[in-house]
Amino acid sequence: MPDDTSRRTLFPSRGGLALASILRTETVGGVLLIAAAALALIWANTPWGDTYEAVRTWVPWPGGEALGLDLDIAHWTADGLLAVFFFVVGLELKREFVTGDLRDPARAAVPVIAAICGMLVPALFYVAVNVTAGPEALRGWAIPTATDIAFALAVLAVVSSHLPASLRGFLLTLAVVDDLLAITIIALFYTDDFHPGLLGVAVVPILLFGLLVQRGRTWWWALLPLALLAWYFVHESGVHATIAGVLLGFTVPVLARGDRPGLAEHFEHLWRPLSAGLAVPLFALFAAGVSLSGPALREAMTSTVALGVVCGLLLGKVIGILGSSWIVSRFTRASLDPGLSWWDVLGVSLLAGIGFTVSLLIGELAFDTGDPRVDHVKTAVLVASVLAATVASVVLGLRNRAYRRHPVESTGS
Repeated sequence: MPDDTSRRTLFPSRGGLALASILRTETVGGVLLIAAAALALIWANTPWGDTYEAVRTWVPWPGGEALGLDLDIAHWTADGLLAVFFFVVGLELKREFVTGDLRDPARAAVPVIAAICGMLVPALFYVAVNVTAGPEALRGWAIPTATDIAFALAVLAVVSSHLPASLRGFLLTLAVVDDLLAITIIALFYTDDFHPGLLGVAVVPILLFGLLVQRGRTWWWALLPLALLAWYFVHESGVHATIAGVLLGFTVPVLARGDRPGLAEHFEHLWRPLSAGLAVPLFALFAAGVSLSGPALREAMTSTVALGVVCGLLLGKVIGILGSSWIVSRFTRASLDPGLSWWDVLGVSLLAGIGFTVSLLIGELAFDTGDPRVDHVKTAVLVASVLAATVASVVLGLRNRAYRRHPVESTGS
């Protein structure tokens, strides 16, 4: 079982331990992610914008073509490094379901159903806007269905100091279910070369990984190769490779054994600094660089595709999540956490309008390379995400202030 010595192996020096401790603070991770996204935007919209595009499309291992690993830097950060983030998310979400607020099925049902409706309604908004634009435009129906969990959690971490912990659990569940469904949509509707056999092969290293961690084994020389094999086969199957991180996280036991913490807590302790300090900021750096020139904005905002994306993310998400949460809580045995207000849920619903990663990915898959609608999608996703983050920050900032002043009175729903 893990002990303090095994924890120190990743950060052996005092300076490394101090840095790791800082990176485990959610606010620091959120600031790093937002700063990296801002840097990408600035870089992409300066006279040196060509260098940004050259760096993000650079292929570090062109010889990996035979293995399907001749990916550029942007894909390595989105498919590779981001899997580390999703592994940590999987660990945290399992802890919520086993020992946290979501262990009650009646409470867990609300964010799960909200996630489903938070994808259906934006898709309907997009289709309504593009119904007369032709079948090609309708291929983008899934673009506004996705929520970027990394950015949403980052904004919540920066804004929140007194908001209830259950609100983060609500957002975490909502965003993970959203991402899993979005990845399923990609596999079913936007993947021309889906290989279910390779996905089946990926189950083998995942099961072996789960067998070892269930027995309390923390052998890095066995677990790390198994995790890499799981990632590789999921990637080669045509499914978004970050799903491997979530599945691996779900295999890790949560409950403590004796006087030692659960293995999920131990792994989260080890990997969160790498996730928050390297994986997520680098992903943001190579995903957020979108042209914001006047002509590009004007052209995008006259496109029905862009308008459908903006309406879906800004309106569809709020209506789908907030509306379904209220209906489920009102007419079924499922219930909202008693420590949450409907104003809190409104703030989370707005945060869910931050599309970014998966939305941009679906946009690239929906339209052919060189199609101007690809750039329209990028601009629309960025504009909608920034607006959603801004409005959500205002709402949650006000709620944070209310909880700080009246922590007892503000817990009613």
